[in-house]
Formats: sequence, structure tokens, C-alpha cells
Amino acid sequence: MNSPIIQSESEQAKAIQARLREANQTHLLAHWHQLDDQQRELLLEDINRINLAGLSGLIKSHVMADRPFTLPRDIRPVVCYPARPGIDQVGLYADAVKRGVSLIRRNKVAALTVAGGQGTRLGFDGPKGAFPISPVKSKPLFQLFAEFIRGTNRRYGADLHWYIMTSPQNHADTVAFFEANHFFGLRPQRVRFFRQGIMPAFSMDGKILLDQKHRIAFSPDGHGGSLLALRRSGMLAEMAEAGIEHLSYFQVDNPLVKAIDPLFIGLHDMTGSEMSSKTIPKVDDLERVGNFVIGDGKAMVIEYSDLPDELAHARDANGNRLFDAGSIAIHLLSRRFVERLTADEAHFGLPWHRAVKKVPYVDERGRRIEPEKPNAVKLESFIFDAIPLAGKPLILQTIREEEFSPVKNVTGVDSAESSRRDLNRRAARWLESAGHAVPWREGEPDGLFEISPLLALDADHLREQMSTPPRITPGGAHYWE
Repeated sequence: MNSPIIQSESEQAKAIQARLREANQTHLLAHWHQLDDQQRELLLEDINRINLAGLSGLIKSHVMADRPFTLPRDIRPVVCYPARPGIDQVGLYADAVKRGVSLIRRNKVAALTVAGGQGTRLGFDGPKGAFPISPVKSKPLFQLFAEFIRGTNRRYGADLHWYIMTSPQNHADTVAFFEANHFFGLRPQRVRFFRQGIMPAFSMDGKILLDQKHRIAFSPDGHGGSLLALRRSGMLAEMAEAGIEHLSYFQVDNPLVKAIDPLFIGLHDMTGSEMSSKTIPKVDDLERVGNFVIGDGKAMVIEYSDLPDELAHARDANGNRLFDAGSIAIHLLSRRFVERLTADEAHFGLPWHRAVKKVPYVDERGRRIEPEKPNAVKLESFIFDAIPLAGKPLILQTIREEEFSPVKNVTGVDSAESSRRDLNRRAARWLESAGHAVPWREGEPDGLFEISPLLALDADHLREQMSTPPRITPGGAHYWE
């Protein structure tokens, strides 16, 4: 095939062409002569973002071959730390809270939010983190997390860092949203944004797809890519310089999350865990969450679609669900563990997962094709695949109603509707726990209730903060800050 780049082109272009030829991807330059100088520059930038050296093996193993998930030979239930300590664990949990508080006060912990998604499925034009969710004030997700961090700082005399992973699509909008809202009261120097990594989409025969004649069809590289992105962006080095030891990881769609949890942090640190995770009991055998298990002697997550039905429905001698530890994407990671995993980017420890999707593309004649059926392979890495690689992984059970109600859909299960309901219910329970009467009607709080994290981080904290009974009107909207 003749070179699509003529001899007078830049040395950079010639070098890239040589790399493309070696990777069998020279078709990316098929429309070179139709591009203006700016378009050529953009195309070369896109190509330079791809690790072409390691591409051939990846295409062979994950794009052109459908590698099914290989189940461990031996799958057993995982042993978790309980949400509430047993009589022999009360002292351990008290010590863990003290350790966690000490680490928070010394700013040894940072929040890490994966926020690359758009609000498209919610009918919202903008980053998902800007979606309004709280029941009374309609605060966006980002504001709830910011207030939780501010409330933590206030309670413990800390000044914590917050790292937010955006995507190329929503980075500018996310930064602008924080700037327009004055970082929700946080110090701007403490809020750090970095972009998620990307991977090209591939045709079924292993060719990188073009989205336009001068742009490659990229897609996010998965939440596991957040670890590589921390290193590439320089954030990992910045954390080391700041003395940050642990990262509190959560996803942007869960407004109930305890962004910084002293008990969780303390247990993680005291046990020497490199990666710790929270779990909840499943609502039914086939709930669409990952399953924590011990596979061939190692803690890991098996996705709901990969767990055999006989295990999903299995019961112990007392009739309880045997595999009942659902994954909710809340983790703690040691900074040194992340440094080790990402030290050699070419041999990044997390496996790639293959997904066949519909991806619009430009064909060899320059026509943009909108496929009617799946035509391309996307590759992603998942954060939970780091668990088997971690030393002393720890799993802590928590309470669904307190910490997990994701916003994925407009209505129905895991929706904005259900999440607002759960925020409302939680605020009402906290008030009752603090000794205050709350009206209920047909099993739901009679009215809207919202407690800002600036006032209280949990029910016990509210009890300390609100000794005087608040004025509550049945059917009214109530907010406390």
C-alpha cells in the first residue's frame, strides 16, 4: 500500500506513519490529503494518545477473540466485618474510629470521585455530578459531596483534598460548574480535577475506528483507568508530596455515600489493607450488583452476569443467602498500592473487559456510518479487579438505607426518584434517632426532610448537634444546615 503521507510531510508525521504501519493501522491516514493543517494536527494528536506498541497483542487477545470470563475453580462466600460490631469487636471498632479520625485530622486521607459521566440518561444536559438531587433544596450531587467534605473538615479540624476524575467530554463543563458555584465553599486549591483515560474503539477485525476523517473514535477506559489517570496527570505524585496515604473512592451517582468514613478508614489502616471495600446484603438473589467472593483463595468481585445461577440461589444451613455480599463501588486504596499498580503502564495490572457496542464511524470512502447493530469493540478496566492484587483486602458491610442509593435512571429502580425518596427517609430516621418526632403517612415521611452534611454527617452526629426539638409541619418541606 502506498504511503498516504507524501515525502514533504513533517518528520513527526512520517514517524507516526511508521508506527502505524508496524501496528497495522495505516488506514487512520486514509483521508490525510483531504485534511487542512489544523485537522492533520488533531489527527496526529489523537494517534499519539494511543499506546501503539502494545496494541497488536491486545487486539489479538481481546478484540478479535471473545475471551469469556474464567470462573475460579473454588468459589466461597467472603467473610466481612459487620456493619455493627459484635460484642467481641466493640473495642476494635472504637479503636478504628480513633485511628480514622487521627488520619483525617492530619489530612492523610483524600476523597476520590469518579465523575466522567453525563446526565443524558436522566434527561439532563451536563455532567452527571451537576444533576440536582436533594429533596428540599435540589442540591446537585457535587454539592452534597462538597458539603460532606466541608462538614468533615469542620468536625475534625481537617483540610482535606478532593480529587475528581472527569472525562474529555465533561471536563471543561465540570470545572466551570465548580467555578460558578465558588467550589461550594471548599478551598479551590484543595479541589483537583484530572481527566479519565481513553481507549480507541475497534472494528470487529481489529482496526481502530475513525469518528471523523481527522478524529479517532475514543471511549472512556473504565473506572479502573482512574488509577492510571492519577499517575499520568501527576496527581499521584502530588498526593505523595502532600503526605496523603489513603484514597476514599466513590462514584458520582451515589448521594448517600459517606465520602469520608472514620471507621472504614481506621479498619483499613489498622489491618494494613491495601484495598478495602464496602458491601451490602443483596435485595434478591439476582440483584444487578457485583458479588464479593473468595475465588481460589483470593477476595474478588464476580459480576452478577458471571455468577452461576446455582451459586446465586445457594442457601446455607439456616436458609440464608450464601453469596450475599453485593459490591457498591465504595473503596479505600493505599496510595502506595496505586503507585505499585501503575508503575509500569505497559504492564498495568488490571485486565481489560470487552464490550460489543454500536459505534458510528467513517468508512474508507469518507462516509459517516450510523450502524444499526453492534459493530465495534470497546475495552474497559474495572476498579474492583484491583482487589485480588491487593495485600490484606478488607470488606466492611454497611447498611443500604444509610449509604447506597445510586442515580442511574429517571424513575424506577436506582433512579432520581428512588434516590430522593431514600435521602428523605434517611433524614427522617436521623431525626427520630435524635429523639425528635417525625410524622409518617402510609409508610413514608409526611413531608420533605433534608439535613445538610454541614450540620451532621450521621445520626449520632445529629444527636449531638440538635438537642432542641425542631419545628416540623406535616406535609411541609424542612431543611437544616
